Amino acid sequence: MTSKPPPICTEHNTEKVWQQTVFEYSEDGVSVKVQNVWAWVCPEDGEPSFTPETVDALIVTVRELVEIAKRAKKRQPALTEYAVAVG
Repeated sequence: MTSKPPPICTEHNTEKVWQQTVFEYSEDGVSVKVQNVWAWVCPEDGEPSFTPETVDALIVTVRELVEIAKRAKKRQPALTEYAVAVG
């Protein structure tokens, strides 16, 4: 990431670790999980802290996925789970 020292988890007073984690979001009955997102993660409880750039990208991506899922739910409410992978 950078040559700066890792951030400290203020709750556990430990250095966070730069690693991949899962970002999860729910809205109006739609849940989105984005796998393999890089973040600073507390080794004690796994709580991630995302960089501002990552948050910006997640907001755009998750908004699009939620809207797609809502449209799909209206068309075919029996289909309740989708997995999408890129790359």
